[in-house]
Order: sequence, then C-alpha cells, then structure tokens
Amino acid sequence: MAKDYYDLLGVAKNASEGDIKAAFRKLAHQYHPDKQGGDAEKFKEINEAYQVLSNPEKRRRYDRFGHNFEQAGQGFGGFGAGGFDGAMNFDVGDLGEMFGDIFGGRTGARTRENRGRNIEMDLQMSFRESVFGAKKTLRVYKDANCNDCGGAGFERGSKTVDCLQCGGAGRVRRVQQTILGTIQTAVTCPHCQGQGRVPEKSCRPCGGRGVIKQSKEIELAVPAGIADGEMLRMTGEGEAAGRGGRSGDLYATVRVKTDPAFTRDGFDIKTTKEISMARAALGGSLEIETLDGPVELKLPAGTQPGQVFRLKARGVPFLKRSGRGDHFVEIKVKIPAKLNREQRRILEDWE
Repeated sequence: MAKDYYDLLGVAKNASEGDIKAAFRKLAHQYHPDKQGGDAEKFKEINEAYQVLSNPEKRRRYDRFGHNFEQAGQGFGGFGAGGFDGAMNFDVGDLGEMFGDIFGGRTGARTRENRGRNIEMDLQMSFRESVFGAKKTLRVYKDANCNDCGGAGFERGSKTVDCLQCGGAGRVRRVQQTILGTIQTAVTCPHCQGQGRVPEKSCRPCGGRGVIKQSKEIELAVPAGIADGEMLRMTGEGEAAGRGGRSGDLYATVRVKTDPAFTRDGFDIKTTKEISMARAALGGSLEIETLDGPVELKLPAGTQPGQVFRLKARGVPFLKRSGRGDHFVEIKVKIPAKLNREQRRILEDWE
C-alpha cells in the first residue's frame, strides 16, 4: 500500500507551504544518499511527496483522489504531462541550496552574469611598511580587454546574431544521470557565455573572446597598521570577462616579514630590555628603541625581573580610526656568571 505523502513528510493535512518545505529540507538532509547513513529509497519517497504537496494544484487533487490523483486528473487540461515521468523532476531551486553540484546549484531561470575571474596573490611587506603604510606595485599577468575590439569579441562594425547552440536563450539544457534518476537543469550556454548572441565576424587577435593575455603593473596604497594575513581587494583589477562582462577583482594577501627587534600583538608592540642587577636595584634612565626612534624610560629603583613598562601610543596605528596602540617593554635582569672578589664582597654585605 502506498504511503501517505503527509505521513512521509511528517506534517498535518492542513500544513502550510512553509511547513511542508521546512519538513522536506530537514528530511532531505537526513536521508540524502551521498551522506553517511543516507537512504536512497527513503529520499525518493520524500521527494515524491514534496513534489506533490508543494504544488497547490497537485496537492488539491491528491487530497481529493489520493494516490490515483494523476489518473483522475487526465480530464483537467493535460495535468498528467506535468506529473512524474521516467525522469525525476526536482525543484532545482530548493535542492540546489542544499546539495549544490549534485543538482547543478541554484540554476533557476536567471542568467548568470558574465564576469571575469578573481585573482589572488601575495603581497610581501617589511615590518615597518606594514606599520606605517606604503605604496606597493604588483605585476599581474592576466586576461585584459582586447585593444582591437575593446573587449566586444567581434570586428568593429560587425553585427551579432542569435547563438545557434542556445537559440538566443543564453541557456542550454544539461542532463545528468544520478542514482536518483535523470535530472535536467538549465545552465549558461558555453558558446555565447549566456549572452544569447554571438558576433557575425569574430575579432581575429582575440579569437572572439574579447580578451588577450597582458602583463600589467598595479599600484596600491597599503594603509598603516595592516597586519600579516589581511587581504586587500582591488575592484575590477582581476581577469577581464570580455563581451561586455564585468572584470573580476584582485585580492592581495599581506605577508609581513618578521622584525628582529619588535614583536606585534594586535596594535601593540612588545620588546625586551636587558639591564644589570645594579641598574635594577638603583633605577635610572633607560633608552628604549621604539618604532619612532629612541625614547627615554624612567626606571624606578627596585625594578624586578620580568616587570613590564608601558610607553603609551608608541605602538601600531589603528586601522580606519585615529590613535595608536602601546609599546610594552619587559625588563630582563642580567645575572653575572662570574664575580670578582670585590663584587662578591659587595653582594655578601648587601645580603
């Protein structure tokens, strides 16, 4: 006996469209055969139930006639042609959100934008360049708009005609054989790149692509305070798309070289300063090397090993706002490995 569609999805007969959709998504995630513990047969059943209950007209007929609704609907203007045939007709828009490439993604009826690829590369910087900012130059070898046709892909003055592969629609049907049956999806036409039209006379230098490979130098201003691993985006500096499409973007990941004197912690700077036992005990002035040059630090008498002093606003400039972090100096006290007689006497008397 055929299972009730409402029971398969675990919803009431008066469930809303939203409840039915939510129930289907939950069960589809649970039973998808490509997941561990999935069940292909169960997945087919819940998909069949969803295809009926998510369609108001099919649901109305199912509620009236039960599982014989297709045969009962033959007299209602060709309903049977929209039912289940040998190929399973999935709601690609819904399933694409959950299973991506298995069902061709969110294809729907929208035409994909003709857009150039993004470019990713590393940007090497010194420690001080990252702290204070710098102007850098990147050399990129990429697709650029053809100089002869201006990126159009056809000879100047040439007409465009409908693409023969898609008939001017910009999309073609793709058929996939899966464990669930045959799935048909609409994808961007590879011949016209979704434009629907192709040039009557293609540009010879670029072969009709609208782009050619070129080397380009790109200058960029790196802001002060940038950190290692952060990414800079240059809009439109990626690969050109050609044929009126939009260029991709260039993403530069900052790689900062380490500095032997300074350690960065967020927007703060950390250094160490080694002093003698006598200086720690007596105190006095110390010269501390900062990002801005030498600065005097007043050391109190009785300074302890590991004690940290703060130099306010001597750190790294904040990004996107005024001000700077701080510079923290950790004191290291040098213990002499050998003592002469006088030094030993003084320490013994001190103790």
